[in-house]
Amino acid sequence: VQLQASGGGLVQAGGSLRLSCAASRRTFSRYAMGWFRQAPGKEREFVAAISWSGASRVFADSVKGRFTISRDNAKNTGYLQMNSLKPEDTAVYYCALQQDLYGSSWSGEYDYWGQGTLVTVSS
Repeated sequence: VQLQASGGGLVQAGGSLRLSCAASRRTFSRYAMGWFRQAPGKEREFVAAISWSGASRVFADSVKGRFTISRDNAKNTGYLQMNSLKPEDTAVYYCALQQDLYGSSWSGEYDYWGQGTLVTVSS
């Protein structure tokens, strides 16, 4: 499965962005999906995950209440809606798929990764 992440860019603090993650296969619906991010000089960290059906979602504490994760299995695409962005949200954001019903917060459990999209939040 190939993943293509898009939607990153430069935004002012308090602004919003929506990231998309397009999968190459119709079997997208069989996978849980997660979003991770990596800031310069830091390790990759978990942001959010959504189950294969979309019924279950989990978020990192740092983004809870500001970010929303969703998916459209008919379009083989997942999304990360980011609101009230802060400078500390600046990072490269990666989407990933996990061969399981529910998404994990541990990156090692994911099987496929996108190339990343850069989000820069200015103060």
